[in-house]
Amino acid sequence: MNIKNSGLIWLWLTLLVLVIDQGSKQWAANSMELFDSIKLLPIFSITYVHNPGAAFSFLADQGGWQRWFFTLIALTASIIFAIWLAKTPKQQTLLSIALALMLSGAVGNLIDRVLFGYVIDFIDFHWAGYTFPAFNIADSSIFIGAMLMLLDSFKKESNNSTHNENCNAKNNDK
Repeated sequence: MNIKNSGLIWLWLTLLVLVIDQGSKQWAANSMELFDSIKLLPIFSITYVHNPGAAFSFLADQGGWQRWFFTLIALTASIIFAIWLAKTPKQQTLLSIALALMLSGAVGNLIDRVLFGYVIDFIDFHWAGYTFPAFNIADSSIFIGAMLMLLDSFKKESNNSTHNENCNAKNNDK
């Protein structure tokens, strides 16, 4: 497929977010000790942690097999997002951006798992004694991409509904 006619024109966004993700993780790892925390706001800190599990440290306490399990999931997701992006017409901008963001997040965390066996997390929100699990730019990119994909699906559903109503109105006029 021609890059100019597909969602692959958004690979620059994937690369940009991937560079920001990896750079920010390396900054945290090189400038902080594990579990160090820098309070920036009453509800926000930079806290350097390792996550051998998945979202919310799911399966983090297992014996190490989860490294390869989550690596396989990230690799599979990356391939799926890349193929989907290649097959998406460039006119579907919102879906293309969503896929580019999810691809960057999947690849960013895949790199961590392959190189280190864990994902580097450092974004830490907390409030009134409650702490949200630390996350990173890649996680944020996946979340934003998923929300944009959801928005795109509602947009399409709304367009299809309007189209069907217009078709029904035309048929009733005959």
